[in-house]
Amino acid sequence: MRIRDSETGFTLIELMVVIVILGILATFLVPKILNRPEQARVAKAKNDIRAIESALKLFKLDNGFYPTTEQGLKALITKPDIEPIPKNYHEGGYLDYNSEPLDPWGHKYIYRSPGEGGREYEIISLGADGKEGGEGYDRDIKSWEIK
Repeated sequence: MRIRDSETGFTLIELMVVIVILGILATFLVPKILNRPEQARVAKAKNDIRAIESALKLFKLDNGFYPTTEQGLKALITKPDIEPIPKNYHEGGYLDYNSEPLDPWGHKYIYRSPGEGGREYEIISLGADGKEGGEGYDRDIKSWEIK
């Protein structure tokens, strides 16, 4: 009796079964993996807004007021030359940016001070579409709605 050990390998049916299993797994996993970048962008926008809020609070602590809408978030990077001029501006600014921060989709954050509804300020990211309103990942991210 001879044992054939030179004929090892996979049959066509075994390969097809593996391909079908991989296809079934991909059907369920790929949509979940593809949504992760947008979820990460939303989380980053919320974290950016929190960091900007911290910088705004430091600015107010030093100067007694928040930057005006006209001064914008740029006032957290370089000392404003528009009235009211801060008297105790921190050398080096309050945010570690070279220019106004952009949201994860590449749009400028909207900053208003005073804000609507009696808020001292508002910071808004317009979401993925860069337009007001929207649903899902296009939804605006507003400082006063972040928990």
